[in-house]
Amino acid sequence: MPVRRPRPRRTTAATDRAGAPPGLRRLSDYAWRLLVVAAAGYLVLVLLGRYHLITLAAFLALVITSVIRPVVDLMARLVPRPLAVLVGLLGALLVPAGLLALIGENVADQVPKLTREFQGGLDRLEDAAQGPPFHIARSTFDGLQHKVATYLSEHRSTLISTAVSGAGRVVEVATGAALAMFMSVFFLHSGDRMWRWAAEQLPAAAGDRMFRGGRVAWRTFAGYTRGIFIVAATNAVLVGIALFFLGVPLALPLTVLEFFASFVPLVGSPIAMLVASLVALAAKGPVIAIVVLLLIVVIGQIEGHLLHPIVMSWAVTTELRGPRPRSGPSPTGSP
Repeated sequence: MPVRRPRPRRTTAATDRAGAPPGLRRLSDYAWRLLVVAAAGYLVLVLLGRYHLITLAAFLALVITSVIRPVVDLMARLVPRPLAVLVGLLGALLVPAGLLALIGENVADQVPKLTREFQGGLDRLEDAAQGPPFHIARSTFDGLQHKVATYLSEHRSTLISTAVSGAGRVVEVATGAALAMFMSVFFLHSGDRMWRWAAEQLPAAAGDRMFRGGRVAWRTFAGYTRGIFIVAATNAVLVGIALFFLGVPLALPLTVLEFFASFVPLVGSPIAMLVASLVALAAKGPVIAIVVLLLIVVIGQIEGHLLHPIVMSWAVTTELRGPRPRSGPSPTGSP
């Protein structure tokens, strides 16, 4: 008589092999994957922080490449690409250098006049503060000047050491800028081939996704960078025109300051305009200074409600609608 074997116990839909509900098992799967991703992200941040100079130089090189790449591509149609890269980088160096030289000459010519106007502005402020409604005694201003002079004399060594450490920072910044320019040469000349080679090291499916992802990422980054440059230049032009018609001295240096300050979100442009208002207060009096302060509100509204929505959407969407490359994207432009 044959012996019947016991049937295996069926697992229901509510339990798995370990006796845990399927929902809990899926949750645990997601949990350990998130822990792995978080650990990998932390290691990447630690690595980038340890080599922060190289990281910042690479980022700056990408910014330079995104701005100069269209000009280099245009010149490469007429001359060999190495020559186009050389001309583009020389232009990127000479244009800011010439602008700084022009600013230095302008400031040197106006410093004596501005010093006299600044001293006169301080005297007018003291006279106004002594009258109604403040009624501040002149001895208060004299005491304040004495305290400032005493503080500077007592902390001279600290100020000198701070200046020396700042000089070390200048050397570090110069090193990073040189490294960024060196990396920009390779990004501009053969960045597409470098990206293609990196993607070819992966399996075919992963390499294709890397191609398409790199294309979208680079075009978005380049469009955003160029849009920021357009917004900053527009802000600087508006400020320069306003300061010129108001007769504020050092209009050109303040315009350049506004251009670079516009790259700092939220606080950069107002701080630059506050500096301009202080110059206007010293040279032209409180009325012109108040007008310059009102420009902070006006330009902020134009930037936030007009420039950013129009320019940034146009720049990013234009880059994303660019031509699809035949053999994959490039992190430094279309191949």
